[in-house]
Amino acid sequence: YRKNGSVIRGQTRSTCCFRHHSCRWMWNQFFLQEEYTGSDYQYIGKLQSDQDRGDSVVKYVLSGEGAGTIFVLDESNGDLHATRRLDREEKSFYVLRATVVNKRTGLKLEPETEFVIKLHDINDNEPTFSKEVYSGSVPERAEIGTSVIQVTATDADDSMYGNSAKLVYSISQGHPYFSVDPNTGVIRTALGPGDMDREQREHYQVVIEAKDMAGQRGGLTGSTIVNISLTDVNDNPPRFTQSIYQFRVPESFKHGSQVGRVRATDRDIGKNAEMFFSIVSGDGMDVFEISTDRQTQEGIITVSKPLDYERKQSYTVEIQVQNTQVDTRFLSAGSKDVATVRISVEDVDEPPQFDKAWYQLEVKEDAVVGAAVGTVSAVDPDGARSLVKYAIDRRTDMDRIFNIHPGNGSIFLQRTVDREENAWHNISVIASEFNNPRQSSSVNVYIRVLDINDNAPVLATVYETYVCEKSKAAQRIQTISAVDVDEPPTGHKFFFSLAPEGAYRSNFTVRDNGDNTAAILTRRNSYSRLQQSVYLVSVVITDADYPMQSSTGTLTVRVCTCDRHGNMELCNAEALSSSPGLSTGALIAILLCAIILLMIVFLFAALKRQRKQEPLIISKEDVRDNVVSYNDEGGGEEDTQAFDMGALRHPDSAAAVLEEPAKQRRDIMPTDTLLYPPTVDTPPPPSRLQPCGTPYDSLATYAYEGAGSVAESLSSLGSASSEADQDYHYLSEWGPRFRKLADLYGADDSDFC
Repeated sequence: YRKNGSVIRGQTRSTCCFRHHSCRWMWNQFFLQEEYTGSDYQYIGKLQSDQDRGDSVVKYVLSGEGAGTIFVLDESNGDLHATRRLDREEKSFYVLRATVVNKRTGLKLEPETEFVIKLHDINDNEPTFSKEVYSGSVPERAEIGTSVIQVTATDADDSMYGNSAKLVYSISQGHPYFSVDPNTGVIRTALGPGDMDREQREHYQVVIEAKDMAGQRGGLTGSTIVNISLTDVNDNPPRFTQSIYQFRVPESFKHGSQVGRVRATDRDIGKNAEMFFSIVSGDGMDVFEISTDRQTQEGIITVSKPLDYERKQSYTVEIQVQNTQVDTRFLSAGSKDVATVRISVEDVDEPPQFDKAWYQLEVKEDAVVGAAVGTVSAVDPDGARSLVKYAIDRRTDMDRIFNIHPGNGSIFLQRTVDREENAWHNISVIASEFNNPRQSSSVNVYIRVLDINDNAPVLATVYETYVCEKSKAAQRIQTISAVDVDEPPTGHKFFFSLAPEGAYRSNFTVRDNGDNTAAILTRRNSYSRLQQSVYLVSVVITDADYPMQSSTGTLTVRVCTCDRHGNMELCNAEALSSSPGLSTGALIAILLCAIILLMIVFLFAALKRQRKQEPLIISKEDVRDNVVSYNDEGGGEEDTQAFDMGALRHPDSAAAVLEEPAKQRRDIMPTDTLLYPPTVDTPPPPSRLQPCGTPYDSLATYAYEGAGSVAESLSSLGSASSEADQDYHYLSEWGPRFRKLADLYGADDSDFC
């Protein structure tokens, strides 16, 4: 070691520099060859300091990566060794630090210095490919030099040191079809289009090698397998398996029935082998069709029009096949193929055929039984021309309205028809061979019934309206319309008028609006609900068709009390019934009442049989209640004749009482005068029959109620303090419910007698 210089010992080079009059040392890197195979430690180099004067006072100390294990340092002389075999590909360099200390004092004589040990590479790794097996493809008939696939190999050796990692590619298997670029590893085709035919050979296996040391002798080699397939191109046209096809088909085959199949082959695959068939010529182009089965790529010949053996027994057509997708590079005159198809028609026994697919006939609804409706016709298509007989399928004519002549097919009426009941009749006619009834066919016959004016118009609904008591003359109270089940060609036209029998004394009139409606008008200024509460208005409705038809409809008009705006407030109870008769609910209520009454009668009969003693009350003060019937709104003490008080005390004398004639009121005789004058339309209720006289009361004592009843007397004896007349018209101001009471009490005596 020398100041201001450098000393190289072994593989170590040290440099020295001065700072503050003290020497500082710095090493560059040490180099060590990888994969050492010797038995002794591998010598790396020597560390030496200018503080070391050979007096064994200096000690060298090593630290860092692998210090003391991989690398050892002689602390006395600074020799550095590797203890084991090292692999550069595992770790290419190590960083260590060294210093010099005084053995006696332990003080550092030099500052710690860092240095690097790098491993020298040797060619100990062979090239490896990224895949063990590659797969590639190239279209068949590709040009020379068409790229197929690129393979890539790597070498773990140091590419910066020598040629250990410099690779060269070569092909060891796959000649003469493919080649590989030695520098890039791109595989290309090596033969022309005529030699790369998928139909001759589809799959190839190529072996590619990669050699390091730039391909020189002694280099290491790695290899991989490349499987290459030729993809198909449409370079082959389809071909029929035979030039002439023959088929036989019965004449009974319908549209769409299959005649037969033809087959063609194509050496291509996938979409390039898809084909379609067509009929290009022949006398059966309009009778037959051909289509392609997409699953089997066969041509299917079917019937497109009816066959008739008697008309034509055979057909000949020329069919053609070609690919659906054509590659223009290989398009030539031979890209299509043709074949001949001969089809023979076989005779079969056919059923009769009608001259129409269906029939539509017409008949008037007033046609008489036996009238002709129309005719159907069918013939036997066979050469024998068998006779045909006709019949109606009775499943379609359950009522047997129509019949048919079995020989000529004429249809006639067997029963009369009504358009309003059924406007259309759909029947089925069967035609069968006379000698072979199993040969039959049917046809639908639609028979339309033509309308005639045989129905009169009627009111569109049941009209029930009301008229206010204070109505004015010519006031409209209802608009009516009519309906007619007939259907005239020009539409309905109705005329309305008042019935002649009620025109001279009617309280209402009818005005025809000219639009198939009419208005019901009042004919006087006011109406009295007390005098007559219901009116029946008869309206004559006439149509305009021929023959003219008419009918009479009736409207029910109730007389009601209305407010000043014309809104109905109150009508008589008997006028509220919208239709005669009792409803179902009313009948049920009456039946329940009858059952209850029967139960009460049986109960009283049972109690009477069980009574064996006299009543508890037998004294003279025994006063029983007197049952008084007020159905006739009065009757006074004469009503006490309904029951005899003595009969209540002595039941044995009841028979004598029943034999007496009913006593009548002695001061006033009953009369038949009605409170309301009767009309033709509405009979008066029985409750309105009354005697013309002032009723007087009879006194009845209610013993069971007890003395001192808080209820006041209901007798009319104390209801008025004087005989002076009173004005009851103020009751009408209390509302519609008191208006009837005001009419009764405010009326004069002359109104009732």
